[in-house]
Amino acid sequence: MMKRFIAFVAATLLSAFAAPSFAADPYTTIDPPLTATSKGKIEVIEFFSYGCPHCNDFHPLVSAWAAKLPKDVSFRRVPVSFNRAPWARLARIYYALESTGDLAKLDVAVFKAIHEERKNFGSDEDVVKWATEKGLDGKKFTDALGAFSIQSKVQRGDQEAAAARIQGVPALVVDGRYLMKNEAAGSFEELLKLTDQTIAKARQDNKKRK
Repeated sequence: MMKRFIAFVAATLLSAFAAPSFAADPYTTIDPPLTATSKGKIEVIEFFSYGCPHCNDFHPLVSAWAAKLPKDVSFRRVPVSFNRAPWARLARIYYALESTGDLAKLDVAVFKAIHEERKNFGSDEDVVKWATEKGLDGKKFTDALGAFSIQSKVQRGDQEAAAARIQGVPALVVDGRYLMKNEAAGSFEELLKLTDQTIAKARQDNKKRK
């Protein structure tokens, strides 16, 4: 199932960064806009999946970019499953690590396990075995991985992705209103530059609304 997932996402996004588009705007407008979780700030959301090879490539770039965002901008990540069980497990890994306080420690390691080490995360037992090998408390992580609250977060993430009309990952949304067009950029670096420009637009828009 994991191989099919990676193949699907790769096929979906194969041409996403092939050539820049000549569209007037590097985003599509989300209407109604998503509800922000960071009040008083411009929120940037990255929709992603650990199983996506493009997300794996994008992660170090977007992480470095997010670390330098202005104080009036917040950054949030939302793992998506597109309502498929194997992908939902990957989303649960993210939220479980976040819940146990181990996300910073093992976030990159999850990408590496899937894309470099070819680990099989076909069951929760496989995931827990890997996590304990990385030094986590097996029972604590098992409880987090199977918690109802974690499953609810996955469902809410999928609902949010659907509301933003996310068709593939990685995908960036600025201020709940602007879904960045991957095809408008020739590279991930250019996509982030276009996102900076859209943040500036959102900042000006918000000033006009006040």
